[in-house]
Amino acid sequence: MAGRFLRLFKPLSRFLPEVSSPERGVRFNEKLFWTGIALALYLIMAEVPLYGMGAPGGPTFNPIQIIFASNQNSLMALGIGPIVTAGIILQLLAGSGIIGFEASNPDDRGLFTSASKFFSIVMTGIQASAYLLGGFFGTSVQPGVSIIIFIELMVAGLILMLLDEMVQKGWGIGSGISLFILAGVAKSIVWDSISTWGPMQDGKYYGALVAYAQTALNGEPLLSNFFIRSGFNAEGVLEKFPYLPNMLGFVATIAVFIVVIYAEGVRVELPVSYAGYRGFRGRYPIKLLYVSNLPVIFASALFANVYFISQLLWSKFEGNFWVGLLGTYTVTQDTGQYVTTGGLAYYMTPPRNLFDVTNSPLQATVYTVIMVAFCIVFSLTWLEVGGLDPRTVAGQLVSAGMQIPGFRRSEKAIEMILKRYIPAVTILGGALVGLIAAVANFFGVFGTGMGVLLSVGILYQYYQLLMQERIVDMYPAMRHILGG
Repeated sequence: MAGRFLRLFKPLSRFLPEVSSPERGVRFNEKLFWTGIALALYLIMAEVPLYGMGAPGGPTFNPIQIIFASNQNSLMALGIGPIVTAGIILQLLAGSGIIGFEASNPDDRGLFTSASKFFSIVMTGIQASAYLLGGFFGTSVQPGVSIIIFIELMVAGLILMLLDEMVQKGWGIGSGISLFILAGVAKSIVWDSISTWGPMQDGKYYGALVAYAQTALNGEPLLSNFFIRSGFNAEGVLEKFPYLPNMLGFVATIAVFIVVIYAEGVRVELPVSYAGYRGFRGRYPIKLLYVSNLPVIFASALFANVYFISQLLWSKFEGNFWVGLLGTYTVTQDTGQYVTTGGLAYYMTPPRNLFDVTNSPLQATVYTVIMVAFCIVFSLTWLEVGGLDPRTVAGQLVSAGMQIPGFRRSEKAIEMILKRYIPAVTILGGALVGLIAAVANFFGVFGTGMGVLLSVGILYQYYQLLMQERIVDMYPAMRHILGG
């Protein structure tokens, strides 16, 4: 039964906007169509400027902006931030037992969805207000313009939430949130690789591949510009520009893709048999990345909110001691963006390349420890919230008629065996994704370490879902077996 907290959302569920589940089987091509529509609408909103703001576009320097699939000065200025933040709040409440959530209970799942929608709408309003009050859109925005921008952000956030719900309820494939993250990271990787925006401080275009081709054509030393781009400044002095995309970052991006793809394939396989068919033998896989990329999403959302709140407070109470503990900032002259210089937010912000790591080894070390720790915590929490714990999985296997050879067919027996593997694999997998996400940033990977890690996981999930959808489309009788 749902806890008292979740029951509070039962009356509200009647008034919350909702996308109806399909009453018929949606064919594969139709799912592709609606998934494409959701992606197209997101990309369009990411390019539509807010009222009174300049045109969005250009490279993204803020790692949080990449992860949240947001675009400054556009309808997607908030991105998926409010939705993911709402998810974190509910996950922590469920993990602590406050809301009494049972993943196997359909009523609980429905109320949990309503609570998630409610918090998403509330967080959209809070973040939109904070952006306006904190001067994220400039300090000279008139009150009338601020009201219009607030309404635009609320409507855009609501549309994004409904697009995600449409995809997840079976009209599309996978998750809308994952789709939007993938689109944001892909856009960043393309910008960093082949963008002809510029020329930049080194006299070359922004994209690493384009700039390196210019280096080769100019007869300049290739190895020197491989690690850090350099060029002559306005005074004719040779200078290093470590924050421009370089070939080391491009190679590191490919390397991280390969490492994560390999990690996705590592698994422990338990032998299972099907009681309904004699002689049937199969294997139940327990992947190294058991809870997938969700811990990184939640960790990045937590870091983003610390970054966001501290930046807002600093813009209003600069010099305050307690605000300084949360985070201190400086504003860059060339891009006008906030850069952390101290406080908790500083240690939750990844160094952008090896140049930063050598200059701030303490920041790199603390960031790595915090990232790994939070990924482990969120991995263990998601076991209960996501219905991936040994008890729930054992119940699912027994319900499906499965058993482990040599053991009697009971939930307790299977649960005891799963307890040997699932908790250990969850901790190890959470630590691994946290370490990859942290260390990848040190080599200047395109799209940030978190972004690349999430992208590989999302692409892998989409590959599995597409294969499953094709099988179900060709053999409808397989839908029940595959859980479609």
